[in-house]
Parts: sequence; structure tokens; C-alpha cells
Amino acid sequence: MTKKYNVGVVGYGWAATAHIEAINATTQGQVTAVCSTRKLDAAELTARHGGNICVYNDLASMLADPAIDVIDITGLPSKHAEQAVAAADAKKHIILEKPMANTPDEVARILQASKANGVRGCVCFELRYSEQLQVTKELLKKGLLGQLHYGEIDYYHGIGPWYGQFRWNTGKRDGGSALLTAGCHAIDALLMMMGDRQVESVTSMSTKTKSPTFDPYEYDTSSVTLVKFADGALGKTAAIVDCFQPYYFHTHLVGSEGSLLDDQFTSMKLSKERNAWHRLSMKMCDSGDVSDHPYQSQFQEFFNALDRDEEMPLTSFSDAARTFEVIFAADQSASNGGQPVVPESFV
Repeated sequence: MTKKYNVGVVGYGWAATAHIEAINATTQGQVTAVCSTRKLDAAELTARHGGNICVYNDLASMLADPAIDVIDITGLPSKHAEQAVAAADAKKHIILEKPMANTPDEVARILQASKANGVRGCVCFELRYSEQLQVTKELLKKGLLGQLHYGEIDYYHGIGPWYGQFRWNTGKRDGGSALLTAGCHAIDALLMMMGDRQVESVTSMSTKTKSPTFDPYEYDTSSVTLVKFADGALGKTAAIVDCFQPYYFHTHLVGSEGSLLDDQFTSMKLSKERNAWHRLSMKMCDSGDVSDHPYQSQFQEFFNALDRDEEMPLTSFSDAARTFEVIFAADQSASNGGQPVVPESFV
């Protein structure tokens, strides 16, 4: 018999509704509770999402429910550490929206609490499960690009007043930086593509548009980060959230046998023709709408890992922490005028 996991969701915003649908679509997960400071109607939530959903107005009451196995945290980033530590102390497994947290100390506390309590964690770097990144990674595994020596993955997404996240994203406390609030997906994808290479140093610079549309932001909304790997390879990520253009998740990888540009590639192993691209058939990461993101695939893997009593593949707390080591180093570099910074390990 397939084990079932009852999930309690913290927060009830845009991300939460996408999470609920994705969790309920897995073979093991079912959302049975929602905790929100807003007044919600349990019958209305049940009618909308199915199952039998209870409503809580405080996290402690939901954590005290012995029937809940997993806590899914979707609220404000400034609350992530406090809520994740409380969930870990209550012996609940955790799904945590990005960013994992907005400071190194907070990430360290989450890691320590989850380890001390023997709970599993998953951070929503769901783009790792996207068709674009999965197909690209498979191309690399087959050796068609040879050994990568350069990679760039950039995030372009104008998060202005037309976007729901804007209402809280503009503040430093919850937005954090261009990398933390959204560009983290790109630098995470860069590290995924470059493999298990050690990061030697990180250099970053940031700026902000002159457009009054983005005046409410309390931090720089465009940054460029260079990553130097110990083996000499280089990586670059631009995180741009103050642009007027369609969402674009730019990918360019260069190796000893070929290159990849978004959904096109060349490979000397297939053809000596350097001046023509081969087209890949895959769904691109082309929308910031959470309803388009592959949460279901990620959550299915999370529940499968719980069944095996193993760490979540690809997006475990420890995997995500490696990405945030680089992000915090980048933001420190940008604040110091672009001086290189060596990432500090959370382990």
C-alpha cells in the first residue's frame, strides 16, 4: 500500500495555491491543513482543493497536529527560518519555498534543526526538474559538449507593480537582493550544469534602473555575478528583475566539444559543422507564473525520497545550501564594490 503524507501549508498566496495543486496531484501527498493570518473558510478551501482541509490561524496549533507529516512553507522569506526551525522541532518534514532564507545565519539554523531532529527537507528550486534543464543535463552526461569550461545562465523577469510578488518584494527584509528574490533559480541552474566543481571565489556587481516604475525597491535590482571554479572553469549569472521584456531564462554553455544556446547546440562529436545549430525539442523555462513551474515532479520525488528514508535528490536542504553559499558570497561582493569573496560553507 502506498504511504500517504498529510501536508500542512503555511501561507495562502499565489505560490501556496500552486503547491496545493501539485502536492495533491502526487501519488502520496494530500494537503489537509492551511495556516494563514488571513481569515479562511475550511469548507471553501476543501471545495476548491479537495480532501478535507482544516484551517489554522497560528503555526504552533498546526504543528501540534499529530496527523500532519509535512509542513510546506510558502509565506514571506523573512519568516522562513523561524517557521522551518519550528517545523523541524515538531518532527515534521519540510517543503520550503525559495529563497531558503535571506541570511547565512538563518540557513545555518534551518540545516542544524533539520539534522538534529532527523527530518528531510526540500527547497523549491523546481526548475531543476524542468524539461529544459533535464534535457540539457542529459546532453552533458552524454558528453556531447565535452568538458565545460564556461557557462552562463541568466534570469530576466521584470517584477513590477503588475506582478503579485511586487507588494512585498520591494522591501529589503523580504526581497533581499536580485539574486535572492528570483535570480537564485539561475545561479542554482548554473551550479547544476557545472557539476560538483568546487567554487573558488565569487565576484559580483549590482545596479538599479532609473525607471520610476521600480523606485519602491530598497535594493539593487540588477546584478552580474562571476563564479570562478577551482579547476579553472568560469560561470556567470545575471539576475535582472527591473526589466521591461518577456521572461527569459538564458542558457549558454561552452565545452571542449561543442556549445549549447538555450534550445540549440553544436557538437563536434556529431558533426564537424561549426556554423549550424541542432535544435532540441523541449519545453523552455519561459514564464514566471508559478502555475507553469514543475512543482509536481519535484514534490513527487520528495515523497518518493521520504518513502525510501533518503535525502531528496537535486533539491535537498544540503543541495540548496550550496547554492545559497554562492549567493550570499555574491551579495557580499556586490556590497563591497565587486571584491572577490570565498563562499563560506554552512556544514
